[in-house]
Amino acid sequence: MVRNSHRHHCRFRITRSLYAFVCAVVVVPGLAADSLFNGGNFDGWEGDINDVWRIENKEIVGGSLSKKQEKNNFLCTINRYANFDLSLRIKLSGTKGFINSGVQFRSERIRGSHEVAGYQADFGAGHDGALYDESRRKKFLARPPKSFLERNSRRDEWHDYRIRARGNHIELWVDGIQTVDYIEVESGLPSDGIIGLQIHGNGVAEVQFKDLMIEELP
Repeated sequence: MVRNSHRHHCRFRITRSLYAFVCAVVVVPGLAADSLFNGGNFDGWEGDINDVWRIENKEIVGGSLSKKQEKNNFLCTINRYANFDLSLRIKLSGTKGFINSGVQFRSERIRGSHEVAGYQADFGAGHDGALYDESRRKKFLARPPKSFLERNSRRDEWHDYRIRARGNHIELWVDGIQTVDYIEVESGLPSDGIIGLQIHGNGVAEVQFKDLMIEELP
């Protein structure tokens, strides 16, 4: 009986060690992600932080529900990113006009203009989860099926958004559902750029962002 008890105890220790090892393997990849926003100030960002963008409850907020946003406006990172996996939460509210937002990536500010050129992960006004080429080719590059929008396009609620860009392969997810799996075939486009948060013009709208985490990829 003593021998069997010792054997059982050894098995328990081995099982417990394997469990700890598996947990470590699962947790470690998440350590590679960095926060893009510290929740307290706009360090690492640039944009109109006097009239358009502000911080409330450790969230980035753009636009207003009391006045019209006349033009597109972007809050952009100072750093540039090429290959990455970006996740964030977004909430869009509005009362009049074009209620829309999005996340620019591999983008550039246009000198002398309020616009930003590059890829945009679109959100709002029936374009949730679509990939748009902002101020460049000026067209949708890929869109989710209409059935996705009918089921998932809701304002005034928090949504999870994920953007993965690696080489010429771009993927988007909204609330865990993949909406875009796009291969860029045009050559000569920038392979890196800034990340920008948009509040679209011509609407009485407000957008909120939080939990912005980015993992740079090789």
